[in-house]
Amino acid sequence: MENEPDHENVEQSLCAKMSEEELNKSFNLEASLSKFSYIDLDKELEFKNDLIDDKEFDIPQVDTPPTLESILNETDDEDESFVLEDPTLLNIDTIDSHSYDTSSVASSDSGDRTNLKRKKKLPDSFSLHGSVMRHSLLKGISAQIVSAADKVDAGLPTAIAVSSLIAVGTSHGLALIFGKDQNQALRLCLGSTSVGGQYGAISALSINNDCSRLLCGFAKGQITMWDLASGKLLRSITDAHPPGTAILHIKFTDDPTLAICNDSGGSVFELTFKRVMGVRTCESRCLFSGSKGEVCCIEPLHSKPELKDHPITQFSLLAMASLTKILVIGLKPSLKVWMTFPYGRMDPSSVPLLAWHFVAVQNYVNPMLAFCRGDVVHFLLVKRDESGAIHVTKQKHLHLYYDLINFTWINSRTVVLLDSVEKLHVIDRQTQEELETVEISEVQLVYNSSHFKSLATGGNVSQALALVGEKACYQSISSYGGQIFYLGTKSVYVMMLRSWRERVDHLLKQDCLTEALALAWSFHEGKAKAVVGLSGDASKRKAIVADRMVEILFHYADRALKKCPDQGKIQVMEQHFQDMVPVIVDYCLLLQRKDLLFSQMYDKLSENSVAKGVFLECLEPYILSDKLVGITPQVMKDLIVHFQDKKLMENVEALIVHMDITSLDIQQVVLMCWENRLYDAMIYVYNRGMNEFISPMEKLFRVIAPPLNAGKTLTDEQVVMGNKLLVYISCCLAGRAYPLGDIPEDLVPLVKNQVFEFLIRLHSAEASPEEEIYPYIRTLLHFDTREFLNVLALTFEDFKNDKQAVEYQQRIVDILLKVMVENSDFTPSQVGCLFTFLARQLAKPDNTLFVNRTLFDQVLEFLCSPDDDSRHSERQQVLLELLQAGGIVQFEESRLIRMAEKAEFYQICEFMYEREHQYDKIIDCYLRDPLREEEVFNYIHNILSIPGHSAEEKQSVWQKAMDHIEELVSLKPCKAAELVATHFSGHIEMVIKKLQNQVLLFKFLRSLLDPREGIHINQELLQISPCITEQFIELLCQFNPTQVIETLQVLECYRLEETIQITQKYQLHEVTAYLLEKKGDSHGAFLIMLERLQSKLQEITHQGENTKEDPSLKDVEDTMVETIALCQRNSHNLNQQQREALWFPLLEAMMAPQKLSSSAIPHLHSEALKSLTMQVLNSMAAFIALPSILQRILQ
Repeated sequence: MENEPDHENVEQSLCAKMSEEELNKSFNLEASLSKFSYIDLDKELEFKNDLIDDKEFDIPQVDTPPTLESILNETDDEDESFVLEDPTLLNIDTIDSHSYDTSSVASSDSGDRTNLKRKKKLPDSFSLHGSVMRHSLLKGISAQIVSAADKVDAGLPTAIAVSSLIAVGTSHGLALIFGKDQNQALRLCLGSTSVGGQYGAISALSINNDCSRLLCGFAKGQITMWDLASGKLLRSITDAHPPGTAILHIKFTDDPTLAICNDSGGSVFELTFKRVMGVRTCESRCLFSGSKGEVCCIEPLHSKPELKDHPITQFSLLAMASLTKILVIGLKPSLKVWMTFPYGRMDPSSVPLLAWHFVAVQNYVNPMLAFCRGDVVHFLLVKRDESGAIHVTKQKHLHLYYDLINFTWINSRTVVLLDSVEKLHVIDRQTQEELETVEISEVQLVYNSSHFKSLATGGNVSQALALVGEKACYQSISSYGGQIFYLGTKSVYVMMLRSWRERVDHLLKQDCLTEALALAWSFHEGKAKAVVGLSGDASKRKAIVADRMVEILFHYADRALKKCPDQGKIQVMEQHFQDMVPVIVDYCLLLQRKDLLFSQMYDKLSENSVAKGVFLECLEPYILSDKLVGITPQVMKDLIVHFQDKKLMENVEALIVHMDITSLDIQQVVLMCWENRLYDAMIYVYNRGMNEFISPMEKLFRVIAPPLNAGKTLTDEQVVMGNKLLVYISCCLAGRAYPLGDIPEDLVPLVKNQVFEFLIRLHSAEASPEEEIYPYIRTLLHFDTREFLNVLALTFEDFKNDKQAVEYQQRIVDILLKVMVENSDFTPSQVGCLFTFLARQLAKPDNTLFVNRTLFDQVLEFLCSPDDDSRHSERQQVLLELLQAGGIVQFEESRLIRMAEKAEFYQICEFMYEREHQYDKIIDCYLRDPLREEEVFNYIHNILSIPGHSAEEKQSVWQKAMDHIEELVSLKPCKAAELVATHFSGHIEMVIKKLQNQVLLFKFLRSLLDPREGIHINQELLQISPCITEQFIELLCQFNPTQVIETLQVLECYRLEETIQITQKYQLHEVTAYLLEKKGDSHGAFLIMLERLQSKLQEITHQGENTKEDPSLKDVEDTMVETIALCQRNSHNLNQQQREALWFPLLEAMMAPQKLSSSAIPHLHSEALKSLTMQVLNSMAAFIALPSILQRILQ
């Protein structure tokens, strides 16, 4: 017997819960077949042709990539890989070498981790799918089972098998045969209680394909065969397998002379029935020995008559499940192993399950084996290739959050699972969606535990098999013709799929109208699961379901009106209808029944004013998304009035521009739009309702022109109108409808011509005598010059092949020049916009425009005019844009530069010098421009460092920067230092010589040498000579003496002797002491500090009494603290005598003033000096012995 799985690892695997995930609800799968009986494979194929995703369904055999789910749920506790196992586990002497095909299951699982425990909870499915299963108690059979137990001592039911008849085995050895008609009459009672006493309970049953024979397996190992027509005992087999073991399974194959049995020893035997000379015999052959691994579940492949010629059927396939693996073998033409599949680790108490079914994949019908042990169901597709070999392809797994004890196919797309707490789960196989959960504990299901423990023969079974038997119910569940039968201790229940109509009606009975409509719609669209009773033809299916949905909608509308709250706030009524009316609108539109929606439904709901309002508001999103066109005139009118009444004018406008308004009163709608400032809607109504494109422009111009011509500021509303006018003109000239869509193609040329003719009119229709020429173009230029010219630029793009349009283009340009150049009303920016626009047009390779060059010279004079100092930046920016747009070709460059320099247009100068590669001159442009002078550093750096410039160009820039170095340092010392360090590091002394101003030199050297200035300069690469550093120190002593010590602490390159001389020159005694100490002359440093202290003490003795905060006293304290610190730092490295030479003079210096008379030193100073002296004593005590200190004091 094979090793059992490791229990600890099984528990770990069971505890690996997968997080809840949303299932894919949009997988478009055609409904299941219309019959309760066995699947009609011709129809199945027809449905599958268009509706099955072959790539998803049929996973490739080799190199399947891991799914995202498998990657996310990968754990370190990896199970065994999917490999073929040793065929010697089967009791077969000669096995064909082809048994282990390389493309079988093993090679198909390269990427997916099949054995990981991935738990997921499915969403509540009732609202999605309704009640999928109908379950009924078979009262007649149930009553007769109870009666037989009481009256003839038949015992309790133990096994069930179903075909055209229903066979129930009992614990006292009887087989009760019932009809499947309405009466459920007892047809036969096979066997006797006396035989039952000898053989034990019936432990397994099997009916052959034509329902003519019944095989009964018994708890003590015997097997009987009965004729179901006559009730005769045909065979009694006692030697088919080793004695002392119970029959766990007995199964007919499709060959009526061949059956398979499985005993509690874990062995599997083939039974061959023969009849020679009228004598019935049975030959037994062991297929699998329980000594090599116990088999506890077997399942031969059965095929219906319509599949008798299928190429797989000739192999008579048999699936077997041991406690560690699945095996698929062929019984014919010779015994052959086609596949083994190990489970890996799992709960040893879980029940192995097997189930076959024919399915259509890629337009071919082939058998699929489902197998499971625990909470993962595997699907294997079995095919035969042209060479005659069988290939097994692994399909998508089904990962569950519960352990299974039964798996049943109800059709090729729907499976019914029973978990270990007796809950049924109806699953759509392809989407793995749970359709329904049903509690069946009321069945009181019969378990086969006693037979797995072989109690009738003394219980001589393995512990592993007995553990599996605790949940085994193989013989209590039987399926046939789309029905599943469950055997209870006192009853038999049958379950089947409800028809689509029954599922909808079931929801209606529970007053779930919204859910019923949703379910019906899923039937209509072919997206529902487990569908029964609908035609495969899509048009027929939709027609049938649509009729039923219309009936439900009428019922729904009636209920909405009847259940409306009679009293209470209006908000309550609105909420009621907002919950219900949208459903009616949605489904009428989904069903494309606008006739129904706008007639009967609208009339019905209009009985209630609140319902009518909600109805009209429901139409809004459909209209705005252009999903609803062709609204009836009455509804359209009511819709606009409703939103008007609610003051939702923006909504009205949004609706109008999406509606066909030809059936409305156009003038009334235009008036309403104008009064409510719905300009988009007004333009739309003019365009669509009257094919009138000029009138909207005239109305808008009449509002915005007067204030613009008078130089007044526009109101916000007028600005909105002007912007809409510009966009409208742009749309018309581009052939687009406003605010959305396109102008009909036959109208596009007409509209363009009309708009151009309108714009270039010399005067408006109602012109006053003082009106200037070209009022419309003038108004648009005043409103927004740049945007109007952009509109024209876009329009000109389409004028390449249109001769008339080109003439319009020249005409408009001439008018623009006449209006703007001959008029002083326009700003430099506006004029510049015009010439920038012209420059771009003239620069095009296919340009046909003519513009007098002298006009550009006039513009140059205008923009560079020195008379006008205002708008300097604006004028320069305008000229720059003009040059960048290609206008440079219109000017004489030398004159342009002269005028730019005169006008101080340094950006223009830069632009021109850049063209001539005169980069050194650009430095002057930056330095003279107050707004951009600090950018000069980046400019110099870029020229000197970025590739692309010649050596001569770089040298000229370098020299220019050197010539202006003093100016650069004055501008930004730190930036200048950074520039010098990067590009002038070898010429620092030259730079210093150029800096005659000592303050500038100090700022420059500080930025260059002091790392605290924030400039990241590598001092090693800079290689500064000590004399430069010492020059900086001397400048520091002059301009910032208080910072000398702090700076010396961070400086690196200076000489001590020379620096000491500098500090002595400027009498910075503390700095000198610091340098002497750094040099190693601690005594010399001490003497300087002591001298400083004594001089400050003398100052105290010669001044009058003052406050405690006297500056001189504070100076004494600071100097003393620094001196103490000096002594402390150096005492560690001195001997006793040298220490005393430091500390005793310090002590004497502090005590000396106190020896004077009390009149010489004020009282407050005396007390302070005593305190300071104590500080000295406390500090020196750590370095000088106390007796020595006392002796010195006494002396």
